[in-house]
Amino acid sequence: MASDVIIDQLSSISEHLDELSELLIQVVDDGASIGFIPPLNRSEAAGYWEKVLSPEVILFAAYIDGQIVGSVQLQLCMKQNGDHRAEIAKLMTHPSYRRNGIARALMQTAEEKAKQEGRSLLVLDTREGDPSNHLYASMDYVKAGQIPDYAKSANGELHATVIYYKKQE
Repeated sequence: MASDVIIDQLSSISEHLDELSELLIQVVDDGASIGFIPPLNRSEAAGYWEKVLSPEVILFAAYIDGQIVGSVQLQLCMKQNGDHRAEIAKLMTHPSYRRNGIARALMQTAEEKAKQEGRSLLVLDTREGDPSNHLYASMDYVKAGQIPDYAKSANGELHATVIYYKKQE
């Protein structure tokens, strides 16, 4: 299915706000640890997306048949001593479309954009034990360590986060 996926950089949120909000709600309701606790209401989701784009945040969306089914952010470090690095953030694939190469395609697109932006070091974090850990390892991200009790789940349980990095040429 990955060949049917189109990845596009979004320069505006307004025309995609409903689809992005629905994506975020579905992913959070499915248990993803991306900064929100379910249930996430539409106004909270829309409020988040309305503030995402900025000069240092590049947003990519994955489409299948014209519908947004995933997204990822490339957050460029704007500090003088960090203009060689970027963070991969909020990688999302709609639960109905998982295990079809969408997340990998989004990651590859973000990595290529990072190279174009002169970023040779990528960092990211994810909840320990999530399936995304396998994806990142398979894409040559190196586990730098973990932080215990970093993110809270809906039931109040605290989870560790794993920090990854990747050097690119």
